[in-house]
Amino acid sequence: MGYRIVVAGATGNVGREVLAILAEREFPIAELAAVASSRSQGDEIEIGDTGKTVKCQNIENFEWTGWDMAIFAIGSDATAIHAPKAAAAGCVVIDNSSLYRMDPDVPLIVPEVNPDAIDGYVKRNIIANPNCSTAQMVVALKPLHDAAKIKRVVVATYQSVSGAGKSGMDELWNQTRQIFVGDEKDVQKFTKQIAFNVIPHIDKFLDDGSTKEEWKMVAETKKILDPKIKVTATCVRVPVFVGHSEAINIEMENELSAEDAQRILREAPGVMLVDKREDGGYITPVECVGDYATFVSRVRDDSTVDNGLNLWCVSDNLRKGAALNAVQIAELLGRRHLKKG
Repeated sequence: MGYRIVVAGATGNVGREVLAILAEREFPIAELAAVASSRSQGDEIEIGDTGKTVKCQNIENFEWTGWDMAIFAIGSDATAIHAPKAAAAGCVVIDNSSLYRMDPDVPLIVPEVNPDAIDGYVKRNIIANPNCSTAQMVVALKPLHDAAKIKRVVVATYQSVSGAGKSGMDELWNQTRQIFVGDEKDVQKFTKQIAFNVIPHIDKFLDDGSTKEEWKMVAETKKILDPKIKVTATCVRVPVFVGHSEAINIEMENELSAEDAQRILREAPGVMLVDKREDGGYITPVECVGDYATFVSRVRDDSTVDNGLNLWCVSDNLRKGAALNAVQIAELLGRRHLKKG
């Protein structure tokens, strides 16, 4: 037995990663469909490193009836059109866009953190995947929250250009080349030069001066982990192709030493602790690419507050921040509800 599964947006960065991870994790598939816009109809898409391909179909006339689940990676506008159709046809939608994340009738899931919340999918037949930066952060925070109850989180992100899609990666590549050869720099995707620079601005500005990306981290962390946690974020785009990093400061209700936090994180699901207090004894973005784990390093006490900790968190944003988490949701959905695997 296996599942009839659809990957929507299969030609994009996240969609291709979903296909690769489905193959890597040997997800039980009875039938696989890849769908995207009409521009990609008929394209042959590789399924990871299996040597197999799947032909892309036009999402506009795709028939959703009879499919078990669909992983969407097509952006909010297209999702608003096609996800309700799939859900109404009985196909459970796992959505990577921001469209449904804060919908009270749609569970927002990180399987290592709040697996029980997936039971609420029956209200809309839709499950939301969180923002890439939120996903890796809550994986690191969950075991510490269970141990000492987190009161407040201050996070600064260092987010790779792949979070802005292929166009973001292309812009970093092109600007880097232009700088080296002396050409005029082409700025299109980002608000300022991204090559050899950092930009403290991701998504649009809100009335209070924060950005929507920062708001997402606050609101989603509360929904996934605990509505009582206070969160403040500063989100920054950096000239890294893949891999998001976060400097996280935590204030807890109860005492938890850095040594105890290291011990807890070492055993936590989804976390890989790499924390040697020596040159190179930590993880950087280029080292996490292609890996499933959320890496934690630089765990240390913060003496400026009672029960404070600092840590460094790194993860492949195309994987745990998007494609991997979506596939893990599909696995969880199968185990708890659909039971065809």
